[in-house]
Order: sequence, then structure tokens, then C-alpha cells
Amino acid sequence: MIIVKAGQSHLNEVTSLAMQLWPDNVETELSADFEETLESPKDIVYVAIVEGMSVGFIHMSLRHDYVEGSDYSPVGYVEGIYVDPAFRHRGISTRLLAAGEEWSRSLGCSQIASDTELDNQGSQEFHKKLGFQEANRIVAFIKDLD
Repeated sequence: MIIVKAGQSHLNEVTSLAMQLWPDNVETELSADFEETLESPKDIVYVAIVEGMSVGFIHMSLRHDYVEGSDYSPVGYVEGIYVDPAFRHRGISTRLLAAGEEWSRSLGCSQIASDTELDNQGSQEFHKKLGFQEANRIVAFIKDLD
């Protein structure tokens, strides 16, 4: 297995993996978003490749705004991490996260952060297994203005 920085040549594979993570998205819109992300200086995407196949990815961003629970700025932020179910429990997510951590350190970060939905117990356990500590729980509200 190798971890590589994703480029435009990985766009289709990253989009396909991201659709598995976020199935409610429109594929063409997600692809357009990743096309921009792959060129952004404040974002990076790494891909895990096993036997020539892209089997996982991590999308990290650099956030200067307040990040829940952070003590410092900027913060490396895990925008998304996914490994194909057939390749899980092989240390791939750990290696992807390590690449994201190293990228964050190289940009002056001393913390990384992430988030998940309140009811996504699997993701919460995944984060804890990778060494994250829960920082807060919130319920967000919105009101339409007439």
C-alpha cells in the first residue's frame, strides 16, 4: 500500500470514494468541488493505493477560523476520510491520517480537528480509535427569514 498526494489524475477515483462516504451528494457537483480542492493551497487530498486501486482517501483543509475545542490557529481539519469496506482493518486510515497530520504540521498546526453527526456512533468510535478526543456536542438551529 502507498499513500500519495492526489492530483487531477485521481479526480475520478476520489469522487467515487467520496460518493460512498457522502451518498446524498450529486456526483457531478462533488467532482467539481474536488476539482477545485485538488488545486487549493489550503486543502490537500491523499489517496491510498493498493495493488493499483485507489481504496481510500483523506481530505484535509487548513482552517484559520475558530474550530470547536481548539487551542491554537491554524488547525488542520479532516473534511473527510474513507476507506473501502473491503480494505478496512489494515491500517489504511491510520496511514492516511498520518499523512494529513504531517501536512498540518508542515503548515504550522499543532492540532487537527474533525467532526461527525451526533447520531453517527460508528464515526465517533472511529475518531476515538485514531486518537481524537471529543471536544463538544452541539445542536445547530436555523430559521428562514421571510
